[in-house]
Amino acid sequence: MDKFESSCGFLTKFIAWLLVALAAGCGGGQDSILGSGGIGNPGGAAPTVTATVPSATTPIVTGVAINSKITATFSKDMAPATINSPATAFTLACPAGAPVAGTVAYVAASRVATFSPTGNLPASTTCTATIATSAQDTTGRALATAFVWRFTTGATADATRPRVALTVPAANALGVATNTQIIATFNEAMDPATITGTTFTLTGPGTTAITGVVTYAVGARTATFTPTATLAAGTLFTATITTGATDLAGNALAGNQAALPAASNFVWNFTTGAGTDTTPPTITLLNPTNLATGVCLEKRVNATFSEAMVPQTITTTTFTLQLSGPPLGPLLGGTVAYDVQNNVATFTPTSALAVNTNYTATVTTGAQDLAGNALASNRVWTFTTGNQSCLPLPPALGLAAPFAIAANAGVTNTPTVPITTINGNVVLDPVTGATCNAVQINAAGGFGLCGGSPPVINGQVISPLFPDAGATSGAIINDLQAAFLSITPPAGPPAAGSLGGATPIPAGTTLGEPTGSALVQGDNLFAPGVYQSLTSILITGDLTLDAQGDPNALFIFQSSSTVGTAAGAASPAPHTRILLINGAKASNVWWQAGTSATLGLFSEFQGNLLASESITMVTGATSCGRLLAGGFAAGAFVFDSNVVSVPGNVNAPPTCN
Repeated sequence: MDKFESSCGFLTKFIAWLLVALAAGCGGGQDSILGSGGIGNPGGAAPTVTATVPSATTPIVTGVAINSKITATFSKDMAPATINSPATAFTLACPAGAPVAGTVAYVAASRVATFSPTGNLPASTTCTATIATSAQDTTGRALATAFVWRFTTGATADATRPRVALTVPAANALGVATNTQIIATFNEAMDPATITGTTFTLTGPGTTAITGVVTYAVGARTATFTPTATLAAGTLFTATITTGATDLAGNALAGNQAALPAASNFVWNFTTGAGTDTTPPTITLLNPTNLATGVCLEKRVNATFSEAMVPQTITTTTFTLQLSGPPLGPLLGGTVAYDVQNNVATFTPTSALAVNTNYTATVTTGAQDLAGNALASNRVWTFTTGNQSCLPLPPALGLAAPFAIAANAGVTNTPTVPITTINGNVVLDPVTGATCNAVQINAAGGFGLCGGSPPVINGQVISPLFPDAGATSGAIINDLQAAFLSITPPAGPPAAGSLGGATPIPAGTTLGEPTGSALVQGDNLFAPGVYQSLTSILITGDLTLDAQGDPNALFIFQSSSTVGTAAGAASPAPHTRILLINGAKASNVWWQAGTSATLGLFSEFQGNLLASESITMVTGATSCGRLLAGGFAAGAFVFDSNVVSVPGNVNAPPTCN
């Protein structure tokens, strides 16, 4: 191609660019000669890194387990010898300039390279991982530039077993298409080398083994079993993932047995229908929308599919972004992730978009559903940037990130059955506040006697009596208080914060309406943004937060006094609920209380709640989200038969993310 360019000059270049533009505009695939790299890329496009664990995000991932492996997924089949052998192809330094000893392995079926440190990583340290340009694809084409990302370790090792969070087909599903692929999504990143045809199997009828190919998608945390032949109609099949499947810390799978966390197989059944699925998937939601203007510069581009897709077909090859033409510009660098639960693909550009510039996004027919059906045609849309940043950024919790509960004036827990469960760590500070039911907690990372009624905790209690390996309870509380002020309005209360520009919530307005009510923006429906009440916030009935197809959409609610949820009755009776739709996640929802907060009887709360003072949970209330009291002043915590989970915690409910 280089020789062709040099001999034919500018006119040939223009014609080639025009062909690319026509291919995109007419719904065709990428040009077989130009490839995805366009002009000047002999041998096709250079390989790229499409996903990493820990994720290459801004702000960087924190709290990474010190015994974790590191992975990188490529856009093309790579030459294993160029990744496994050279000591400089995949490296890790903790901190920068301090190389970490380890080994590298490449899993060809999944295009994943894994760096395994020879020992634990240093605690509370910022690490730098690098994929060098010596890594080459099977045609000898190297990365165009080195791929570098950073993350920060936590204080402890990961000893929690991974679990299967979602399967497609679902357990006991009927009428499943005979040409389906089978997928299982895990609640944490897995070691790709352990997701194989030995650890993920399919049988039916009975114990008859079904042959197939097993792959693993890092960004989606999903294993896919692809049968080599159409399944028999009207037949019961059994899918099994064995304890040979481990997470990146080497913990074996905790299956679907009653007693956790013992290691065991995960097993589920489904029954096929009479025929195959031949209906192409569609894209139902775009973010930004087609022809959108004023798009912020760090925007991630999203496409929501009508049905479950094969994660391995949602890559930087099938989901691209480029400058609009004519002629179309070269493809932008970036990574692609697929959210299995919400069927949302996300393209994250490597760097900020240009000011006041038109971009073209494309999802090609290479994207396939679980029956192998491709999109009927490429989906192409355009949008134009503005000149503003995508602020605010998610609050930086720092050392407080893995904590479900915080208090600096003690904890009170009632003996009501069922006893409260906490999925995450707890921080209590200072010594005078390190009490549970007015009894001093122990120095072993637990609640101790707690007046005879300690909560159940899947984590540790950090206090002045039990500092973790990386930080004291005082340092954790300091990070919590900094995060609280970062989402507090400039005028407060309780003090001057740093997040202004909120949309006002009218004084005296309660949020939410009874189940089944029409959705009204600003009442029981909210789009992503920052919202402020100069009085209090009380949620009644159902409150819906709509991410509009963007799983990174941020919601921040500021209250000058209290945050609360109205009392209700146990499900299925009416009770207060926060509902997340179109990709919204509890991890991206934040509530700031200028004084205290109370979650009412049996309410279902979603999001991270940071209160200046105390937090009370009434009987049966649950929270998918951190509840951190003492954000500015003295704050106690009161429990009564509750469940509180850090979103994404391995012990949290599968839908809590």
